[in-house]
Amino acid sequence: MLKLLLKLKDGFISILPIYLIIIILNFTPYIDLSNYEILVLSFATILATLGLALFNMGSDLAMTPMGKLSGSYLTKQGKMWILVFFAFALGFFITLAEPNLAILGSQIKALLSPLLITISVAFGVGLAFVLLVVRAIHKVNLAQIFLFLYGLAFALVTLVIYTGSSDFLGFIYDSGGVTTGPVTVPFMMAVCIGISSVLAKKSDKDMSFGLIGIVCIMSIIVMLFLGIFIEYNGDFTLDKSLYEIGTNFGLAIINNLWSSIKSVFLSLVLIVAFFLIINFIFIKLPKKKLETLGIGVIYSFFGLSFFLTAVNLAYMPVAYKLGGQLANHQSLLYIISFIIGAVSVFAEPAVHVLVKQVNDITNGIIKKTTMLIGLIIGVGFSIVLAVLRIVYGFEIMFILVPALVLALVMSFFIPKIYVAIAFDSGGVAAGALTSGFVLPFAIGICMGMGYLDSETLRLGFGVVSLVSITPVIVIELIGLFALIKDKIKMKRQVEKMIQASDEIIIKF
Repeated sequence: MLKLLLKLKDGFISILPIYLIIIILNFTPYIDLSNYEILVLSFATILATLGLALFNMGSDLAMTPMGKLSGSYLTKQGKMWILVFFAFALGFFITLAEPNLAILGSQIKALLSPLLITISVAFGVGLAFVLLVVRAIHKVNLAQIFLFLYGLAFALVTLVIYTGSSDFLGFIYDSGGVTTGPVTVPFMMAVCIGISSVLAKKSDKDMSFGLIGIVCIMSIIVMLFLGIFIEYNGDFTLDKSLYEIGTNFGLAIINNLWSSIKSVFLSLVLIVAFFLIINFIFIKLPKKKLETLGIGVIYSFFGLSFFLTAVNLAYMPVAYKLGGQLANHQSLLYIISFIIGAVSVFAEPAVHVLVKQVNDITNGIIKKTTMLIGLIIGVGFSIVLAVLRIVYGFEIMFILVPALVLALVMSFFIPKIYVAIAFDSGGVAAGALTSGFVLPFAIGICMGMGYLDSETLRLGFGVVSLVSITPVIVIELIGLFALIKDKIKMKRQVEKMIQASDEIIIKF
């Protein structure tokens, strides 16, 4: 009970800032929310707080242990084909019902089937899991993997532009960011830790991270292949009903809760079923341990259902309205955009899982506060970049290409652990609240500025991908500063030793 109360407190601290910002803005002449919208938002905030607390409990009790056990026991079998087969199947099936993909797909269903998007991304995630196994066995440098994969992605981008589907690039890169959502991240990271615990040395802490980053870019590559064959004639209609709060409060809650329950249930059923198969064949846990895992799964189920209900019920419509009303106040818009980006990090369920695991794996060397500050700055800055792009109408690749080149270049000069954590941070930062609050906020800005739906497709989408890349650069810069600091410290130690030796010689 005490642990749940602590989780509730953490959830309250995470959700409260973004709620307060909305309420404070409502007292200014720039934002006008009705009393009914405030009521629904307040209820959604309580629901999101409870959901975040229950989800974090479930992650500790079930999702993380199941992932670690799956990764370590599959690796211990010693047979490459078993590991590769189960790795691909694991990545594919746990992605099929990722709620983040459903949220993103629903906003573009007029052009592309959400099912096709999900299957394509799931295939990419399966390949990413296989690549993780290859990396762990052959100790491949992660920086080299990212250099190759992003090089391939840039080549495919040129083909997408050549075929006339460049308006989809923002959405395609967004699909990579939302793949790593609240359901999959705890399990993915735990699988990575489980595999590395068997195949890597204890000193190779970077082998415990990097999967999230690989998953993001593999998803983008698969979607780019899909983008080459999309026939787009410039006709796109945005479904604006997604951004409306239902007039019947009770009915709106029931509809959103039922939709979230179905989505989360399918996600967890696939993960649990896959784990039970692995447990039956390889692990063979005692009944009592399985019961504990079952309780954790129930916590995760209700927690994530409540959280996603809150996002869909109120935060998505309110974000859309905020963007629309702030669109004509550009000086304020940039400030609010940074603040929204910064506080949204606290409310992402998967961020707390990443920060905790980084702190645990590195034995506190990379502290929670350092990670959170890096993510806050990175995500806040990314939302400002997204707004600048909307206002001035330039292509997303003008930001992504130099940003990714900088990230890739730095990855060859900083400690490996920072490279792995940096690319994982980018994927984790773009979670449920990014696709359910930040993206509607950007789309609302487009609508407020009078853009057509087709222009919104080009300029509004892409914000998730920006959220995915800026934390990478910030965390890598932290790694670079840590490296410089260590070198300065070592240089001073050498100078002291030389000075001490000189004093001994003089005395002699």
